[in-house]
Amino acid sequence: MKMTTALIKSISILTKPIREAQLCDGHSTQTALVSALQRNLSELQEHMSRGEELVEARQLLEEVKREITWVCNDTDDLTWSFVQECLLLLLCLARHLNRLLEAFHQNPTAPNSATPEAAPPLPPDVLSVAQQKTLGTVLQFVVTLGLCPYLAPGVGVALGLRSAFGAAVEGAVRHDVAPEGERRLLNTTNVLLEVSALSSLATPVFTRHLGDIMAALCQLAYRPKRPEGDGTNSNKGLTVEERKSCKEALHNLLRKVYQPIVIKELLVLQGGPKRASSGSRGGGKALTQAPTWLRRLCGQLLSDRLMQPQGVQAVVRAILEGTGGGDSDWRKCDAVAKILAACPQQSLSAQSYYSQVCPQVLELLHFKDKLTAQQFQRVATRAALIMVQDRPEFAQRFLLFPLLSPLHHSAEGTGDDLSQDGVQEWELTRCIEDVYKICVVGNSPSEVLLKALADVISTLFSLFCFTKQNVSHLRTSCQEILIWFLSHSEHPVALSQLKHLCGLLGEVSGVKHGFQFSPGSEGGAILTIRELISDEDDALYEKVSGEQWRVQCLVQLLGEMKDSDLPGEFFLLLLQDLTAVAAEQEEVEQEVDTSSMTLLELEQHLLGRVSGHGQRLALLQVLAIMCDGLPYTQLLRKPTQVVGFIVSMLQRACVSLERGTDSPVESQTLRMGMGLVATLLSGATELTADDYSSMGELLPHLEQISQQHPEPFIQELASDLRATIATHGAYHPKTVPKTATQHSTAQSPAQPAGHSSNSLPACTQSSRFPSRQQDHSKPISHPKHTTDSGATPKVNDIQTTGGIPNYGISEPSSSKAFSECLLEACDLDVPTRAVALRSLTRSVKDGDKEALQNKDKLLTLFLENLEHEDSFVYLSAIQGLAVLVDTFPEQILQRLLGEYQTSSPERERALETRLKVGEVLMRASRAMGDLAPHYGRPLIGVFLSGTRDEDSSVRASSLSNLGELCQRLNFSLGPLAQELSTCLTALIKTDKEAEVRRAAVHVIALVLRGLSDKTTQVLGDVLLELYRALKWVVRSDPDEVAVLHAQLALEELDDVMRRFIFPQQKLEKRIVVLP
Repeated sequence: MKMTTALIKSISILTKPIREAQLCDGHSTQTALVSALQRNLSELQEHMSRGEELVEARQLLEEVKREITWVCNDTDDLTWSFVQECLLLLLCLARHLNRLLEAFHQNPTAPNSATPEAAPPLPPDVLSVAQQKTLGTVLQFVVTLGLCPYLAPGVGVALGLRSAFGAAVEGAVRHDVAPEGERRLLNTTNVLLEVSALSSLATPVFTRHLGDIMAALCQLAYRPKRPEGDGTNSNKGLTVEERKSCKEALHNLLRKVYQPIVIKELLVLQGGPKRASSGSRGGGKALTQAPTWLRRLCGQLLSDRLMQPQGVQAVVRAILEGTGGGDSDWRKCDAVAKILAACPQQSLSAQSYYSQVCPQVLELLHFKDKLTAQQFQRVATRAALIMVQDRPEFAQRFLLFPLLSPLHHSAEGTGDDLSQDGVQEWELTRCIEDVYKICVVGNSPSEVLLKALADVISTLFSLFCFTKQNVSHLRTSCQEILIWFLSHSEHPVALSQLKHLCGLLGEVSGVKHGFQFSPGSEGGAILTIRELISDEDDALYEKVSGEQWRVQCLVQLLGEMKDSDLPGEFFLLLLQDLTAVAAEQEEVEQEVDTSSMTLLELEQHLLGRVSGHGQRLALLQVLAIMCDGLPYTQLLRKPTQVVGFIVSMLQRACVSLERGTDSPVESQTLRMGMGLVATLLSGATELTADDYSSMGELLPHLEQISQQHPEPFIQELASDLRATIATHGAYHPKTVPKTATQHSTAQSPAQPAGHSSNSLPACTQSSRFPSRQQDHSKPISHPKHTTDSGATPKVNDIQTTGGIPNYGISEPSSSKAFSECLLEACDLDVPTRAVALRSLTRSVKDGDKEALQNKDKLLTLFLENLEHEDSFVYLSAIQGLAVLVDTFPEQILQRLLGEYQTSSPERERALETRLKVGEVLMRASRAMGDLAPHYGRPLIGVFLSGTRDEDSSVRASSLSNLGELCQRLNFSLGPLAQELSTCLTALIKTDKEAEVRRAAVHVIALVLRGLSDKTTQVLGDVLLELYRALKWVVRSDPDEVAVLHAQLALEELDDVMRRFIFPQQKLEKRIVVLP
């Protein structure tokens, strides 16, 4: 260590700073510099010649001088003499530290066993802070005086551009004396490289002077020889071996230094633009233009850095490190992306370049650090999109295929070979995230990108369907990717993909046979081998339910595309297919002579018929789910789509006319379609010339109807509608507004959402068309289950009030007489009867005098309609009875309780009626509120007796009503607690029907929820019994639903007891008035 200290002391003497007195005496900076260097050299010689402690240092210095050959003792350049002394001392220091380090590694110091917590000994090449500062000073002198002055113009940053002192240094250096400039540059560079071989000395060398060393090596190794000199020895150049060694040194240096720093320095070496402006901003000097050979060399070296492993990351870090975001950051990211996407001229081939760069671009998407990931993702996304746009052939092969490879692997092959591997969770997760970043975040659609996504869209959709069934973080990303693809694809392509995804173009699973998606351990998905199902029925059920789930997921996906016309166009396309199916149905049903067929032909014929039926059923299923899951305002957003919807309806009617069939469904479809046309033409919406042009598609169908339909009224209406459309509304017969008035709806489908049309007075359904007959064999409340028209959405079905569908019948006006409503409530037409019942209900609710006086008639009428088979009617009757009970509780309740207890000879009819009366009593119990304790006692007796009924449905209904009532009785339940507990406990433990046991447990839960904090006061005597009954259900009941209800009831009881045992502490301030 003494030797190290002596060498550092000598270096500090050599680099002693200029005295301020010399600068103040009027000397120039250059003169002061030269005199200071001369003085420091003299002081160093005196210091080295005296002192016995410097003997080893002098010996090492002499040894170094003997080994090197470039020392010039008779030079006339003082600066170079100074640099030589600095270089010699640096070599001595490096070799001395190297020897110490080798000895340290050969004989390591044993740790002190007495103090095991002590730190390990430091290696001998570690320098103190002051020594590092001295070392940095001497390196700065060496670079400033021995390296930078000998760089060619344009190579590196000139000293004059760094500081004013740099200009003085340039003037102090003499280039006209020996040794020549190239030799000085070579010697200085070699010494710096040798010094940097030691790790402790490499840090101060490369952290501050890497760019200067790289510039020197580039000049020494690659600067072309000049054809003629300038009369001095400075142009003799170097030997071939020296230039070769400089090239090797340069490439070794570029390999071992941190690559982003190397790239930054290479960019600086490339210099400014080819044409630098005469003045720069801020008044500074303009950057010197780099020579052509250096620009070409730096470009080649940068290309080499880029082509190396992790080269893309190094380039991005070199340019973006230190940026804090903002507009300039976006521009830098875009500039870097363009650099990465363009194949450099120095590359051997475009294929080799993109094969190495594209995988690295994808790796930029996987960083976790927030700021770094954001910048890298911007670069990667822009670079990928530019490659796809400019070089699609290479992007498809080296970028998109690796990007989508997990999805390709999920769809290719079969599961017969168990040795095949599935797709891991991290692969699928990374794939979906990368596709989301490039497609959705990048948002730059191109034909190549959309085509690549189309190849895996079925697999992506299958993954989306899987995530909809499970909790997965991939759901939103998959949904956004699918919506982006469908939104940016051409409409024919998007419609074809939609038909393919819902199975209308053939069976599609999205994953290879024998495999399925399964939940991953981290919330993702994994592709695993599917377990074989031996039971054919179970396999068929799983297949059918899976297909239905795919259709439901597709409809939900379309529901998210609220601002797109694609759902409406897909809906109209399916309606056209439905029309084509209706046209082909007659041909399919024709008798085929199978006697002359071979067995193979007969089998193919039968398979074709079965396949055709399957396709028709799939089409009807898709249409039904779309009508059920999407609002009409999304299916029919524009008047042109409404017209297309009407065209499909009239086409089906024309097909029915051509076949000579007139079913009620087809007749209803025709009337609704013509009613919609009349509504459009009657001024419900303002039609433009384009709208009339689009309605021209209706003309041939209306003409066919006017000629072939058997009813004269329909013929006349079709002819009038056709004339109105053809004249663009100039001819407007009376039948058109009359039909539009009859076909009034709550909201015109031709209008966008939020713009309701005016309510128009309506006639009854029976008087709308004379020939209409209502089919009472099918409940009108479930039109979607009909075979042929279930997929066609009826505009009338959209309006609902209180959960009861309104089938195109507007409410009667308030001026309609009460007697007329009573007559219509007995009409055979279902809609007329139902609307009349609702009108009578409203009259009672509004306190109409005539209705209140005839409450007995209304009670009888409502009770009779409870037995009607159509839900539209009996639900209206239930609502009316509930209003009557709320208005006249004492009189009406007694009659209803009698109806609930009695039974008629027709057991099935009596059971339905009793259940409907039970629904009325439950609604009445809910409406009682605080009057429940007063009017509820007779109800409790009836409900408790109902729990002993022989029919399990009545027992369950009685228990349900009992629960609704008991949770409103509060303290009035106390006297009945023992009877209630005994009844519920007996039913829970003895009843064989699971639904009855569920209802009994649910009653306990409702009672506990209703009493809340009053539970311990009201049910104190029976609480333990109820608790034991609930625990018995949890332990012994085989029904899972009953167990779930019991667990919920126990949770309610647990909350009650916690609040009772640990009451909430309240801070109260009490004021007591003393007497």
